[in-house]
Amino acid sequence: MALSWLQRVELALFAAAFLCGAVAAAALTRTQGSFGGSCPLYGVAALNGSSLALSSPSAPSLCSFVAGASGLLALYCLLLLLFWVYSSCIEDSHRGSIGLRIALAISAIAIFFILVSACILRFGTRSLCNSIISLNHTISCSDAQKISWTPPGTAVQFYSNLQNAETSSWVNLVLWCLVWMLQVVQCKSEATQAPERGDPEWSSETAALVGHRPSQS
Repeated sequence: MALSWLQRVELALFAAAFLCGAVAAAALTRTQGSFGGSCPLYGVAALNGSSLALSSPSAPSLCSFVAGASGLLALYCLLLLLFWVYSSCIEDSHRGSIGLRIALAISAIAIFFILVSACILRFGTRSLCNSIISLNHTISCSDAQKISWTPPGTAVQFYSNLQNAETSSWVNLVLWCLVWMLQVVQCKSEATQAPERGDPEWSSETAALVGHRPSQS
């Protein structure tokens, strides 16, 4: 069954959301790895001679939550893309009203988690940068990437990676909001077209409510 233009746009948004989620998860995982597994979000920096050091990192679970949420939603988008490509090419499938309601619920949950993740990235990065700048050792967080850290090799491109993760998360949030809006439009369209096309589910519900009209001889 050929996909409607709304579903095609929805799948294109899912493809973009997959890329954003994958970039956010990879960038944050790379940042956490550059700090030896410690989470720099909301962390406190300190001077160690002429070098900087992350003296008070956040719990690793904080970064794991943000990266995990982005990664799992990216995986969901990928699986959904593969499913609909398979369904449209091989099987004659149609997403009914129940499927749309489930998709709406999943999209709402995804929007919530992405919003929380983006806020953690925004304020966690800002807190870390304020801690670094307060040491009067550098004037910006981006310049702190050029300063040596303890242990050596720590914080490689940490600010660029955190910025990429945050930007990807905000873009991902916009994409999921657009997906949710498209699904609302499809849900309303499905509800409008069901009586016109004699939808079996609608017909059975209507028959149960009004009863069968007796046949006239």
